[in-house]
Amino acid sequence: MAFQKEKPLHSLFAGATAGAIEAFITYPTEFVKTRSQFGGKRESPIAIIRETLKTKGVTGLYSGCSALVVGNAMKAGVRFVSYDHFKQMLADPQGKVSAPRSLLAGLGAGMMEAVFAVTPSETIKTKLIDDAKRPNPQYRGLLHGTASIVRQEGIFGIYRGLFPVMMRQGANSAIRFTTYTTLKQFVQGTARPGQTLPSAITFAIGGIAGLVTVYTTMPLDVIKTRMQSLEARQQYRNSFHCGYRIFKEEGIRRFWTGTTPRLARLVLSGGIVFTVYENIIRVIGRQP
Repeated sequence: MAFQKEKPLHSLFAGATAGAIEAFITYPTEFVKTRSQFGGKRESPIAIIRETLKTKGVTGLYSGCSALVVGNAMKAGVRFVSYDHFKQMLADPQGKVSAPRSLLAGLGAGMMEAVFAVTPSETIKTKLIDDAKRPNPQYRGLLHGTASIVRQEGIFGIYRGLFPVMMRQGANSAIRFTTYTTLKQFVQGTARPGQTLPSAITFAIGGIAGLVTVYTTMPLDVIKTRMQSLEARQQYRNSFHCGYRIFKEEGIRRFWTGTTPRLARLVLSGGIVFTVYENIIRVIGRQP
């Protein structure tokens, strides 16, 4: 598939803006998904929403939101810049990138975003959500929570769960970008040459890419959440031990806990991120 290389600053700005918008809009689904993945009594998404609204109000559904908005903006910026860079490296002399090479470019982009953006923001977000459900929360917000975590656990405290995050983000980006670009190429092949795809079509393609991503990477997401919880150091030696304990003690179905809210988020996320990104690039990068 042929592609047009974007300027790195354009990709960074468009990706970061799209990521921040998507994170804020979809955050309540992320909150519910994360809460449902902690150990202990299983709670349905509706029960979590009802209990949170009753005890914390609407703002309770946004506990840890600022960490995810900042992290998601950084993540999406790094993701799109990295993906464009890896596609350029893997393109053939005619500027085309095969599906397997697109998968590899997405894998590389996911690894980069995991190290530079996702792991710190996800760790802080997860700890803030875990702390918020306690009777007497110890963190007073993003800055206080981050400072407390670093003070108590050192800089590596915000990099807990790095391995499962790298695996999840690598798989996420590889599957999402490959699905998106493959479907986009197919749809463009049925359109008139040079025709710009409508935003509704871009949103639908991004949503389908999110749907495929959720079901294939859910176990990695569950392990990631457990490894970043407040009690992780006392319960799990590493990611493999965490996965083994979940499988042995809770059963294989536990790996797909939180699928519904994550599905809602990633389907919306895929649609929002790709639509916002494509439109910003169209405005600042090139004319339709």
